[in-house]
Amino acid sequence: MEPVLSIRQLTKVYGKKQVLKQINLDVFPGQIIGYIGPNGAGKSTTVKILAGLITDYGGEVMVFGRNLRENLIESKSITGYVPEMAEMYDLLSPREYLTFIGKLHHLPEELIQTRSEEMMTLFGMRENMEQRMDGFSKGMKQKVLLSSGLLHDPKIIILDEPLSGLDANAVIVVKDLLQKLKGAGKTIFYCSHMMDVVEKVSDRIVLINEGVIVADGTFASLRGEDEASLEQIFARITMPKKGDNSEL
Repeated sequence: MEPVLSIRQLTKVYGKKQVLKQINLDVFPGQIIGYIGPNGAGKSTTVKILAGLITDYGGEVMVFGRNLRENLIESKSITGYVPEMAEMYDLLSPREYLTFIGKLHHLPEELIQTRSEEMMTLFGMRENMEQRMDGFSKGMKQKVLLSSGLLHDPKIIILDEPLSGLDANAVIVVKDLLQKLKGAGKTIFYCSHMMDVVEKVSDRIVLINEGVIVADGTFASLRGEDEASLEQIFARITMPKKGDNSEL
C-alpha cells in the first residue's frame, strides 16, 4: 500500500531554535494517526507544514506521491484542516461562512447548502444556521470550524485540537464521525493533548519530543507491563530523567 503522506528528513528552524529534527513518517489510507507531544515539541509546526501553511522547511513532504511544495494548491484542495485557533468572520452566519468556504473549493451551490445543513444538523446547530457568529460560544464556533474543514469531502483530514471547547455530546459526535471517515478511506492526522480520546480513536500513535519522533506504534504496542493509559506512556517517554538538568 502506497502512503498518502510521506515525510522525509523534515526539519524546521525558527531563528536559532531547531523545532523539527529530521522527521521521517509514512501515513497510509484509512489510518487515524494520533500525533502527540509536550508543548514546544513541534506538533503544530508539523501540522502547519502538512496543511501547506509553512513552506520554508527542510526535507520533503509527498502527498499521494507528489511533492507538496510543487503541488501546493492541488494538495490543499484534497486536505481538510481544522486549526486549534482560527480567525473566523464572526459577523457572518454559519450558512454564509460555509457558503464562502464552499465557493473557495469551487463546490456547486446546491451541494454547499446540502452539506452545510447536514453538518450543522449533526452538531445540533441547524437552528443556528442564520445567526451571526459573534454571539456564539467557543464550542459553537468550533462546530462551524469542523464543518468547514470537512465541507469539500477531503481525502486527508488534519485536526489540531479539534475538540477544544466542545461539550461532552459533541465530543461523542466527533469520535463517531472520525470512525465513519476512517471507514470511508479518509486519512486522519489527529493532534491533541486529550490523551484519553487519542488513545480511543487512533490506529497508530506517534509521539514527538524536542523535534524528534520518540515512539510510533499502536497503543497496545507502546504499553509497558504496568501502564494502563496513554498518559502513563507519555509521561514515561517525555518526562526528564532523574538527575537530568538539561532543562536548567
